[in-house]
Amino acid sequence: MSESITSMLQENRIFEPSEHFQSHIGPIYVPDLKTYHDMYRRSIDDPAGFWGDIAKDFHWYRPWKRVVDWNVPDAKWFVDGTTNVCANCVDRQVKNGHGDELAILWEGEPCSPDPEVRRLTYRDLLREVSQTANALKSMGVQRGDVVTIYMGMVPELAIAMLACARIGAPHSVIFGGFASPAIVDRVQDAKSKIIITCDGAWRRGQIVSLKKNVDDACEKLPDVQNVLVVRRTNSPVTMHTGRDQWWHELVSNQSSECPCEEMDSEDLLFLLYTSGSTGKPKGICHTTGGYMIYTAHTARMTFNLVPQRNQVFFCTADIGWITGHSYIVYGMLPNRVPTVMYEGAPNFPAEDRFWSMVARHKVTHFYTAPTAIRAFMKWGDEQPRKHDLSSLLLLGTVGEPINPEAWIWYHQNIGQSRCPIVDTMWQTETGGHIITPLPGCTPTVPGSCTLPAFGIDAAIVNENGEELPANQGGLLVIRRPWPGMLRGIHGDRARFIETYWTKVPGMYIAGDGARRDERGYFWIMGRIDDVINVSGHRLGTMEVESALVSHPAIVEAAVVGIPHEIKGTGIAAFVTLAPQFKGPADDSLRKQLMEHVTKEIGAIARPDMIRFTTLLPKTRSGKIMRRLLRDIAAGKESTQDTTTLEDFNALAKLRENEE
Repeated sequence: MSESITSMLQENRIFEPSEHFQSHIGPIYVPDLKTYHDMYRRSIDDPAGFWGDIAKDFHWYRPWKRVVDWNVPDAKWFVDGTTNVCANCVDRQVKNGHGDELAILWEGEPCSPDPEVRRLTYRDLLREVSQTANALKSMGVQRGDVVTIYMGMVPELAIAMLACARIGAPHSVIFGGFASPAIVDRVQDAKSKIIITCDGAWRRGQIVSLKKNVDDACEKLPDVQNVLVVRRTNSPVTMHTGRDQWWHELVSNQSSECPCEEMDSEDLLFLLYTSGSTGKPKGICHTTGGYMIYTAHTARMTFNLVPQRNQVFFCTADIGWITGHSYIVYGMLPNRVPTVMYEGAPNFPAEDRFWSMVARHKVTHFYTAPTAIRAFMKWGDEQPRKHDLSSLLLLGTVGEPINPEAWIWYHQNIGQSRCPIVDTMWQTETGGHIITPLPGCTPTVPGSCTLPAFGIDAAIVNENGEELPANQGGLLVIRRPWPGMLRGIHGDRARFIETYWTKVPGMYIAGDGARRDERGYFWIMGRIDDVINVSGHRLGTMEVESALVSHPAIVEAAVVGIPHEIKGTGIAAFVTLAPQFKGPADDSLRKQLMEHVTKEIGAIARPDMIRFTTLLPKTRSGKIMRRLLRDIAAGKESTQDTTTLEDFNALAKLRENEE
């Protein structure tokens, strides 16, 4: 394993569970470490009993025959049971007398002079979701059809997801920051015939042209038959007769009565595409019963969610990523704690936007990414000091490991040294948290995600599957099934097995290098593949390289991750000019290439550094030696093995041209 994976963070600061949290949160589900260890041991030794007891609190049309069937790498949970996720998120709350309680609290980005706010109760959701479900049916959507959703962070996004779940149509949400080529790839793979979008979305006071991106994508998507458009920005758009319909015209005329489809526990609930090292995005498959139970339970435990205790949960993620799926929508609504959706950027119109929202809405739980925390630090301590953050009871981090000093800043400046921090480790593939502190019982150490979640048999092993001793870096694996685990990669069984189950046979490999310290706490050390984690978002190097090479000036490209003060990991690109290109390799071309990548993939993939070179370091078989490029991009002397390097002049030339 590389040095970056086996190196060890040294951190000795320990924070005991917060007395303020314990006295203000209400009942604490896991009040001490003994309770945690007893519950954890039962979840591992008796998963059928543990998860069966939890699932009894949900609505099932037909009870399951067996809690779990496990035949590596395939798991089935709540076998032969039937349920509906929308029914458990919405209908169950109304039926049980909670219809008038707040479900979703939405705030738009523009402030003129005050932000636009919408408050949706469970009864509101039931009506609007049912009307949307009927609208989808009127457009020909049937059970099993994949519905693509490409929207800004507006309430209609959550409503559309729930409507799909209601009628048994799996959804595929595409992050609104992606450009049209990314839409094409994902719609083609999902074989989707319908796209739900917005005319535009607000971002830092500007309009992101979502409908235009869909129109451009549809030129290469002849099978798309319907586009449903939410009017959000009132920006001019082209409506194609026979294909495009306005949401407000179609949905508002539908009946508010729409029965839920009775879904098998293993029916597909959604696809969510995540980048892979081979370039083509992977359509991660999550099914109905197991995902429903796991996300709701991890949300309840990790954040100690207590309904009707004036809790307000604000996850700053976009629903286009798994964090938004699990901890804005599907994990939150069953727990009856209001969930905040925010449309725009954290620094618009000013760098204190999030803190004004916390104060305005009396947010108790705040969940964000380390990349955002580093930006908050850069913007200055004075920003949170402008606002009353006394409502906060708990803070969380998600998306990537957090460096200890950012953790401390977060603790002191946002949590005012009284809020526990839950540093959650998980992935698109896991559905929910797999390693995390529990706020009422776990002593926390800055930089460590601490202990496994219930049902997660996590370990650090070598490539033979042998568990390693404390503080020795290895591969993070999970050795037994859990309800929220992915069920496959859409349309690619071989890739599913190769990606997650072959490196350490019989064990799920997370793709991260990690170690476990003498306390049993986990420390995530970094990715072991060629996926770059930018601001908590995983991008495949091949996707960025392909975008660069599609520019007429470039014939070859290699992309690696570099340390970045704000993003955690930035993108460095090494490019070779095409022979026919006659222009200068200068800053103007760099800017062109950066804009080109933004157009092809999205702003999240924009390189932070582009270096021109006549040669790239390659092995004799032609493979680019990215590990050498990582050292060069980071400006450090390489100690890597170069015995397989084909042409040592490539390294020399790169060193000569260091900037």
